[in-house]
Amino acid sequence: MTQIVLAGLLFVGAHLGISSTGARARLVNLLGVRGYLGFYSLCAIVTLGYLIWVYGELPRYEYVWEPSPLHYEIARYLMPAAFILVLGGFLVKNPTLVGMEGMLRDAPSEKDLARGVTRITRHPVQWGIALWAFSHLIANGDTVSVVFFATFLVLSLAGVVLIDRKKSASLGENWHAYRDQTSNVPFVAIVAGRNRLPFAELWLPVLLGLGGYFAVLYFHEWIAGVRLI
Repeated sequence: MTQIVLAGLLFVGAHLGISSTGARARLVNLLGVRGYLGFYSLCAIVTLGYLIWVYGELPRYEYVWEPSPLHYEIARYLMPAAFILVLGGFLVKNPTLVGMEGMLRDAPSEKDLARGVTRITRHPVQWGIALWAFSHLIANGDTVSVVFFATFLVLSLAGVVLIDRKKSASLGENWHAYRDQTSNVPFVAIVAGRNRLPFAELWLPVLLGLGGYFAVLYFHEWIAGVRLI
């Protein structure tokens, strides 16, 4: 149990401890922007690999709660949405990503700021990961899995808040226009009438997301060692 907690803390610390503290500026000054990104990526990959290795090695015989068919059903309903957000997030330009901030200055009008799944949330990949982590946390219930998936859940939810804070400070009014048209929490901007869901922009993310979901469902035993269908 101690080992998985340590691995989770290292993974979260490698992200938030570097990118969201004064260490980032010092590393950029020392290594340059590209050097910093390389160092950051290396830390993220190493700590992720260690976390996954520990999770695969530890026995899972202690439970916080007993899994039930209802828990599995929750995961089945949430995972398609997770795939749609994650895969759809890679189909559109998004100023929340590193190196994409310039699109806020280059957009012909405010109507062009949000496209595809960024109309649902300006952080589609992070929210997709959060849904994946939450659904698997609920479905498993053993202490090792709870710590493992809670690590990703905490990092994703903390990440969307910290990204918004950093972008607001660095981009100013350009960011505020994008922020006002979109929402952090999925569908809030839609419900508030600040955005809409055009079919022409969303059919491909939905198609790819559902295709990815059913592919992973079919090969889940090979990927995770647990057969679902």
